[in-house]
Amino acid sequence: MGIEIERKFLLKNDNWRGQVIESRRILQGYLTQNSGKSSVRVRLDGAAANLNIKSRELAIKRQEYEYPIPVTDAQIMLQTLCDGVLEKTRYLVDYQGSIWEIDEFSGDNAGLLVAEIELQSEDQSFARADWLGEEVSEDVRYYNVSLISHPYTRW
Repeated sequence: MGIEIERKFLLKNDNWRGQVIESRRILQGYLTQNSGKSSVRVRLDGAAANLNIKSRELAIKRQEYEYPIPVTDAQIMLQTLCDGVLEKTRYLVDYQGSIWEIDEFSGDNAGLLVAEIELQSEDQSFARADWLGEEVSEDVRYYNVSLISHPYTRW
């Protein structure tokens, strides 16, 4: 079974920008988003594409399955099967041996910046950078699936 353990934080400053080791553009949409048990996502991530199924618990530990798909299939699905497309730039930041994914959203979610770290266990410790703000791991408003129907710019 695929399990994702992820903590999510808002950012309180831009000090992370000088530590970026990679960035890429991501477009994603949802084929199902209102199911009581899961969401199904299509993601175009740079030159790769995938289909992702994630359980909908409000927790840092959730089931997640991800499968590569052809880029052209992802492009068509995003254009024709999704009710909206989330746009963001993902920055990878290496902070004291941990890789952080920092998403800077655009479009209807412009202005939102979120840092995520994937962990091996729910109680795993990690170094907290000075740019980390409030933890929002269990705040449904910050789940990507929620940002499609309730964009940040309309809060």
